[in-house]
Amino acid sequence: MAAPVSAPTVSERPAIPPALFNACFVLFVINAAFFPTAYFAHWWITDPNGLGTPTDFVNVWSAGKLVLDGHPAWAYDWDIQKRIQVDLLGQTFVGHFAWHYPPPFLFVAAFLAQFPYTVAFIGWVSISLVPYLMTMRAIVGRPFGWMLAAAFPVVLTNTLVGQNGFLTASLVGGMLILLPTRPILAGICLGLLSYKPQYGLLFPIALIAAAQWRVFFTAAIVAVAMAAVSWLAFGTESWLAFFDWLPMFSQAFLTEGRAPWGKMQSIFALVRFFGGSEPLGWAFQWTMISAVAAALVWVWRSRVRYSLKAAALAAGTLLVTPYLFLYDMMVLAIATGFLVRIGLSDGFRTYELPALGLMAFLLMFYPLFGAPTGFGATLIVAALIARRCLAPHTRAAPSMSPIKIGQLQT
Repeated sequence: MAAPVSAPTVSERPAIPPALFNACFVLFVINAAFFPTAYFAHWWITDPNGLGTPTDFVNVWSAGKLVLDGHPAWAYDWDIQKRIQVDLLGQTFVGHFAWHYPPPFLFVAAFLAQFPYTVAFIGWVSISLVPYLMTMRAIVGRPFGWMLAAAFPVVLTNTLVGQNGFLTASLVGGMLILLPTRPILAGICLGLLSYKPQYGLLFPIALIAAAQWRVFFTAAIVAVAMAAVSWLAFGTESWLAFFDWLPMFSQAFLTEGRAPWGKMQSIFALVRFFGGSEPLGWAFQWTMISAVAAALVWVWRSRVRYSLKAAALAAGTLLVTPYLFLYDMMVLAIATGFLVRIGLSDGFRTYELPALGLMAFLLMFYPLFGAPTGFGATLIVAALIARRCLAPHTRAAPSMSPIKIGQLQT
C-alpha cells in the first residue's frame, strides 16, 4: 500500500491568483472606507438634519425597548412599533419596519436597546462582524479568508441597514466547519439559527442523509431550549403574538408585495417581479425546493469532498426560501468561501473566477437593476458547485483520500 501523501506546507501552497487578490482588495477598501465617510457625511444612521435614518435596525431597537418596558408581546404589533420608531428617529416614514422574529431573538433586541440608538447600531454591526470574519478565515484555511470575507459585496448592504446577515452567515458557516469534528458544537450553531426559521428546511434533510444524528438532536434540543427560555422570560403572550401576526406578515410580503418584488432574491420573487401570479410563483418555488432537496440528498450521501457538500448546503439554503432579502445573501459568502478553498488547493478552472466576478457584479449593482439579481448570483455559485460535484478533479490534490463526513478535507 502506498504511503499517504502529506499535506503541503504553507510555503508549498499555490499562490492566490492575482485577479482574485486584486479584486478582493479593491472591494475591501471600498467597504472599509465607505462607512466612516458615510457616517460623518450623514448618509448613514443619521441624516443631514440630525434625524435618524429610517432603516431595518430601528425595528430591533424598538422591539428591545418594548421588552425593557415590560411589553414584549407588543413588539409584534406593527402600529405600536411604528409609533416608537417615529419617536426614536424624530421623523415619520412610509410603510413599516415590522418585527417578525421568534421570541428568542428578543434577548438580542433587549440587550441592544439598553444603549443609545447610534451606539447600538454600530455596536451590533461591529460585534456580529467578528465571528463572520473568523468563520470565513476558517473556511478558506488561509489568511486570505479575512480579505475575502471583508470584500464580499453584501457586507456593505448588511452594514448599511444594520441587519443580522453577519450572524446568520456565522451560524451557517460555523455549523458547517464544526460538523466533521465537533458535532455537538455544530448542533448548537444550528439550534441558534432557529431565529431564522425560513432556513430550517434543508439542514435536517442533509443531516439525515449523512446520518449526523448528534448534530440533528443537539440542534433540536437547543432550539427547544431557546423557545422554553424565551417563554419563561417573555411569557405566553409573546409567542401568541408571534403566531397571530405571522399570517399578516406573510400576506403583506408574499401576497401583496408591500416590499417591491425586486427587493427579494428568490425564484418566487423573480416570477412575481415579471408579472407572474402568486400560484405560479409558488409553483416555481416548490419545484426549486424539490430539486434542491433531492440534489442535497444525493450530494450528502455521495463521496464528493466535504467542502463541496458544505458549499452545496449553504447555497441551497438560499434557493429554497421564498422570503429572502439582499442582506441574507451574506450566506452566499459561506458557499463562496468553500469554493475558494477548493480552488486554492486544486487550482481554479478557467471559468470559475470570471463566474465569481459576475456573481459579485450582480450583488454590487443590484440598485441599478432593481431586480432579484441576488437570485442570479446564487444560481451562479450553485452551478459552480454542481460542476465540481459532477466532475470533481482537474488535477490531483494533496491528501485526496476518500471523503468521510467526519473529516474536513479541502
